[in-house]
Amino acid sequence: MTKQQSILVGSGIAAILALFIFGQTVPPKKPNVAMAAAANNQQAPATVNFTDLLAKAKQKLTPEQNERITRLENSVTRGDVKEQQLHIYHQLARFWRDSAKVLEPYIFYNAEAAKLENSEKNLTFAAHQFLDNLMVEGDPAMQTWLATNAKVLFEQALKLNPANDSSIIGLGACYILGNISNNPMQGILPIKQIADKNPKNLYAQLILGLGGKKSGQYDKAIERFTVIVTEKPNDLEGLLNLAECYDGKGDKANAVKWYTEVKKRIPNEEAQKELTNRIKQLTQ
Repeated sequence: MTKQQSILVGSGIAAILALFIFGQTVPPKKPNVAMAAAANNQQAPATVNFTDLLAKAKQKLTPEQNERITRLENSVTRGDVKEQQLHIYHQLARFWRDSAKVLEPYIFYNAEAAKLENSEKNLTFAAHQFLDNLMVEGDPAMQTWLATNAKVLFEQALKLNPANDSSIIGLGACYILGNISNNPMQGILPIKQIADKNPKNLYAQLILGLGGKKSGQYDKAIERFTVIVTEKPNDLEGLLNLAECYDGKGDKANAVKWYTEVKKRIPNEEAQKELTNRIKQLTQ
């Protein structure tokens, strides 16, 4: 099996498990798309903009829902008072979350409200909504859209509290995972400084591990994920990433070992089936 094939198989399992592990509000896209692109050094992804995402989301609405949304959107453009705009953004976010159940407009409008509120708590919450979805998103263009929005929010939050390690790590993750910079060290160095200072900062270890995994530096990634599972033996995210890194580098024995550890801890039947199939493939 080639490295590219191994990446595709392992990331297919990640797609199945992502909903269970990350608790997404909508099913995630398959990570293997992004991993294959990275493995084959494809060109920069096409641009995604919110106007197109919103238009696509509206196609799923009833005429009555579309009419309601249009009224709210028009109210935003007419509202010249901050409190009025803030109220409408909250209404739009709630609609897309509760009534339409579409992720992208929900997190976008929630972010617009957070920018107006300019509260560190709300800014970082909104930023992590983009970042959490970035970590399981497979389409490179969507990765860039998510990372770009998260970056703006983290930067605004860091103006309020420059010493917040979590926001520094989050901002670095945007550069490492979001295709928004040709210089990944721009994101890696600040996170590495935090990890060097405090090796038990598992968030820093996770992002550095994901960066190594994305770039195919599996040995470095394995070091990071090993720190995580040593500190938290039941951490499904760390266990799965560790298994996939061993899978990616062609170490079948360790891949089977860690896929088996994931299988022991996850009750989802579909995920169990995918893990069983992958373990059989590796042991044949």
